[in-house]
Amino acid sequence: MLSLPDAARSLRSGESSLDVYLGEVLETIAAVEPTIHSLLPEPGRADRLRREAAALQRAYPRPAERPPLFGVVVGVKDIFHVDGLPTAAGSRLPPEALAGPEAKSVRRLRRAGVLVLGKTVTTEFAYFAPGPTRNPRNPEHTPGGSSSGSAAAVAAGLCPLALGTQTIGSIVRPASFCGVVGFKPSFRRVPSEGVFPLAPSLDHVGFFTRDASGAAYAAAVLCDGWKPEAVPPAPVLAVPVGPYLDRAEDVARAHFERALDALRGAGFDVRQVAVMADFDEVVARHQVILAAEAAQVHAELFRSFGHLYHDQTARLVSEGQRISRQELAAARDGQALFRRQIQSAMEESGVHLWLAPSTVGPAPRGLESTGDPILNLPWTQAGLPTMSLPCGLDGDGLPLGLQLVAGWYQDERLAAWAPRIEAVVTPARLAIPGTGG
Repeated sequence: MLSLPDAARSLRSGESSLDVYLGEVLETIAAVEPTIHSLLPEPGRADRLRREAAALQRAYPRPAERPPLFGVVVGVKDIFHVDGLPTAAGSRLPPEALAGPEAKSVRRLRRAGVLVLGKTVTTEFAYFAPGPTRNPRNPEHTPGGSSSGSAAAVAAGLCPLALGTQTIGSIVRPASFCGVVGFKPSFRRVPSEGVFPLAPSLDHVGFFTRDASGAAYAAAVLCDGWKPEAVPPAPVLAVPVGPYLDRAEDVARAHFERALDALRGAGFDVRQVAVMADFDEVVARHQVILAAEAAQVHAELFRSFGHLYHDQTARLVSEGQRISRQELAAARDGQALFRRQIQSAMEESGVHLWLAPSTVGPAPRGLESTGDPILNLPWTQAGLPTMSLPCGLDGDGLPLGLQLVAGWYQDERLAAWAPRIEAVVTPARLAIPGTGG
């Protein structure tokens, strides 16, 4: 599968036949979907895609007039409403109870010329109860969550772009586990209208691509007011030392240190910055907002269909019902203060990007858990733009990621800097001798 920019250019110019491209996509689905289960079953998917492709070609017969993502297939997490496809949000609830108008982000992609490949598997209501998706790198391991199917579909070559969401770590974590790029833009930089929420103060719309150039290409379509700039000077990089980074497991720390050494060797200025001494409080505040807002979102549905909820989701809603309005208001105030504190730390230290492991370690074995999102939590709470780049393999050949975090609404700069860093921290360069990675 080509990268997103290459696929788009080839299809738009007519160098690649849309019919041939679509046939190859359908062949890939037939070959790998029985193993990885990244897509929701859809009777007649092939016929629908062929009809939509034919309509697209009739609408844009001249290559010069074709939109930027002409003919590119895109996976859409099953909490986004898509016209013609039901929304189940990974749950057993009747789709009609969750129905809504098509997501604004999906409409933007359609205007850009995409073909919706289908709905991708999500954990129940984008929380923790897992679906059937397996990790394409090793099907005995989780792909991560909650955007499980979107990450797996891109990693398996079904599509070069897939939509996801992140409320704690639901883009960065599965991107790391599956060895692809995950981009969570700044809070509300991609509109959330038409996406079934989990916790609106924390929910972010983002996406998965095969490389950093693809992330920038997609961002130009999806992000409000995107203004690509000339590549800025090399960023000063910051390592957030303290209790936050202590959460990483040994193998993740080892690969992270090798990434830092490689970046220093390439001429990057890497500084250590003490931050988040109150990390336990940051985590507790996140849980208050998450639980309380989830209880509000699900109030009516839980009354009618509570017996259909997975135990993990039901416990979250029940927990949120016990949180007072005053507690929630205080947590939201703390969230705003935390963002300012992170921004201040960046300005005072003269740094442009935070670097951290994307996950505490490689993808856990089994499908019962989607992994620990703790290293993603603070950046999500602060609403800062975050990208995960593939960054090495562990001794069993499982991917690990490097997390890049920029300042508030510095998405364009993050997208411009990421390919430079990606070129240094490729998995081949960061394999640790003797580990099999």
